[in-house]
Amino acid sequence: MRTTHAPASAAAVPCSHAGLPELQAAAPLPVTGVAADYPAGLEVEEHSHECCQLLYAVQGVLEVRAGSGRWVVPPTRGVWLRSGVPHGLRMRGAVQVRSLFVDAQAAADLPGSDCVIEVSPLLRELISEVARWPASAPPGRRESMVVELLLQELRQPPVVPFHLPWPQDTRMAAVCHALAEADGADGFAAATATAADWAARLAMGEKTFHRHFLQATGMSFGRWRQRARLLSSMQALLAGRPIVQVALEAGYESHSAYSLAFRRQFGMPPSAFGARGDRP
Repeated sequence: MRTTHAPASAAAVPCSHAGLPELQAAAPLPVTGVAADYPAGLEVEEHSHECCQLLYAVQGVLEVRAGSGRWVVPPTRGVWLRSGVPHGLRMRGAVQVRSLFVDAQAAADLPGSDCVIEVSPLLRELISEVARWPASAPPGRRESMVVELLLQELRQPPVVPFHLPWPQDTRMAAVCHALAEADGADGFAAATATAADWAARLAMGEKTFHRHFLQATGMSFGRWRQRARLLSSMQALLAGRPIVQVALEAGYESHSAYSLAFRRQFGMPPSAFGARGDRP
């Protein structure tokens, strides 16, 4: 097992798996596990791997950023990335990541697109088991069977609600960045800005703005902003903060409005999500 502990840093840091190609070349099985612990707020620079990858946080909320979008996942979900996909990471709280690197040939029957998958209790244990194995250790029948079962567990439909589609249009990308980060400039309150506010800021009509945003993301402005707010609120729920406080910080006027939106998005009320903590 390779376990790394990244230092706290205000700036993005390089990927810590520099020796991965050599590790995989020497690995006797098509799946390699790596463990890494990251402090809250740390960002990992954009990078890519020659193999497919499953990113899974056993603790904390992990944000994965790629050209096609962003995935924000709690400990019950993992992000599957195809080989060669450039991506960066952001830790929403202290995060313990367990990554699986899967040989492209072995991944032929696995998801053909980047997506979020559900991590069942069985898959969680399989991931943890593989991440504990010493690098290049000769595998026995048990190890081969574990890998075979793990690959079978990865063959499941993607989970959509944890994905934020990211536009290629630079103007709409700037809007999405400001919304996702609640980042304003020049006194512009991005977190509370309406579509009309954004349209005026971009010097276009409101209907034109709505049309461009929908074309760029595949979602309406209102739906995209709502999903971004709900995804951003997950870390606070896992930390045990009062739901009323989380709801207000997410831009909702009441506990009930936030709970209804959360249930519609994730299939459970925020109280149940918070109670589950880091357990799948």
